Amino acid sequence: MPRVILMGAPGSGKGTQGEVLAQTWSVPRLAPGDIFRDHIRRGTPLGLEVKSYSDAGKLVPDTVVIRVMQERLTAPDAQAGWILDGFPRTVPQATALDELLANLHQPCDAILNLDVPEEMLVARLLQRAQEQNRADDTPEVIQNRLQEYYSKTQPLLDFYGERVIRIDGTQPIPQVTQQIQAHLAAT
Repeated sequence: MPRVILMGAPGSGKGTQGEVLAQTWSVPRLAPGDIFRDHIRRGTPLGLEVKSYSDAGKLVPDTVVIRVMQERLTAPDAQAGWILDGFPRTVPQATALDELLANLHQPCDAILNLDVPEEMLVARLLQRAQEQNRADDTPEVIQNRLQEYYSKTQPLLDFYGERVIRIDGTQPIPQVTQQIQAHLAAT
């Protein structure tokens, strides 16, 4: 079963593609955002902490994300394979992930980046905010999230270098999925 890191800016389609690939391969999609939203809904201490960051359009600190993802990667259902969606988001997270995967003897099979221009990202996020009634996707918060992405997450492309497989995320969902599967079949 594959172990894939799925990267891209907010609104690039990571969640959608992560779900499709996880179902196709019968592996879990591990997304800190989903884990955090669950904690926010339940009102846990972790959820309250995370909500304060998301309300301001900021990323959750690396130490919190790494701890949560370490717990999730060691769960029984993640031993055969996984899709990481939204993790790592920073170079320190990527460094911690490399160390963790080496310790778990779980090598990453592919690092995929969904490339989408900023104007399309903003349009997608605004549409999602309307469709899903997400208060955290206001125009101001979207701009903050994109700036956080450009300053903290985009350097991951340099960190991973030639290991990154670039995917055109502007295409319709089925074509993006086909492009991902073709790249993974070739590796």
